[in-house]
Amino acid sequence: MSRIRAVFHDPDGSRYGIPTFWWRGAPPGYATRRQLRAAGLRPGGQPIAAQVLWRGVGGIRTAYLYRVDLARPKRTATPAQLRAIRAALTARRTCRVCGVVRPYCIPRSLGECLDCAYPQEVAA
Repeated sequence: MSRIRAVFHDPDGSRYGIPTFWWRGAPPGYATRRQLRAAGLRPGGQPIAAQVLWRGVGGIRTAYLYRVDLARPKRTATPAQLRAIRAALTARRTCRVCGVVRPYCIPRSLGECLDCAYPQEVAA
């Protein structure tokens, strides 16, 4: 085991407070939020069970791990929630000036679509 990995190896949590493993060194049964989501699960209110530490850009990086056996299935949105999301996304694409629904989100810095913000010069 290299010295770099040995620095981050603390399976009993005596040095870092919670069980700590090096990059790709966590035992089975632990997963990050992203891994849980890919499996159709969510942490479900459980506390952080362990962490992974590694040296990365900007210093020491951390990824928190959750127990897979305590994870719960992801919740699905209700039809009313899906309608509200669809309406909010449509409102973000609707120009306040011309009222046209654009295929892109209206820039908040402009407050209007690109056609209204930068009108084309009419050729004389």
